[in-house]
Order: sequence, then structure tokens, then C-alpha cells
Amino acid sequence: MSGVWVFKNGVVRLVENPGDCPRRKLLVHLPTNEAITSYEVLERKLLSLGWERYYDDPDLLQFHKRSTIHLISLPRDFSKFKSIHMYDIVVKNRNEFEVRDM
Repeated sequence: MSGVWVFKNGVVRLVENPGDCPRRKLLVHLPTNEAITSYEVLERKLLSLGWERYYDDPDLLQFHKRSTIHLISLPRDFSKFKSIHMYDIVVKNRNEFEVRDM
């Protein structure tokens, strides 16, 4: 018997082929329960939260919040927007965003 033991909601179960179906992540704006499906949607949300767009690096989308030292750096291509970028946004915008499994 091979696989990975997963503990979720107080229940342990064996997932036999965890590599066959990798879990994709989705960034969700909590106040509106809206999925972030593009950088245009994300930029609108961030701007409304006081983030400003930086245009210094042509390979990255960058946002800075003037009242903090935080900087959000994202790959220009949305298809390269990964869970690590999503969690960075969540940490810097508590109670505004959440990462969910698709």
C-alpha cells in the first residue's frame, strides 16, 4: 500500500496517488467572495486597499503600500501566478484574501 496519509477535519485517510491530481490553488477576495482570475481583477482589489503600482521592472508586476515596507512582486504572466505568490498577498492583506483548493 503506497500513498500519502492526509489529515483533514479530524479524519486521517490514505491518498494513494497524490501526484496524479495535484491540488490547484485559487486566491479569493473575502469581502466579495470573488475569485481572482486575472491581474486586472487583482490590481483593482489591491488599489482599493491602498496599494500602489510600481513600474520599475518590466518582468514583474509590483505593488507597494506607502504606510508599510511591504512589496508584492508577481510574475508578469498570470499563468505563472503560483500559490507562493497567493500566500504572500494573503499575509500582507490579512482578512482580505484567502487561498483555497480548487
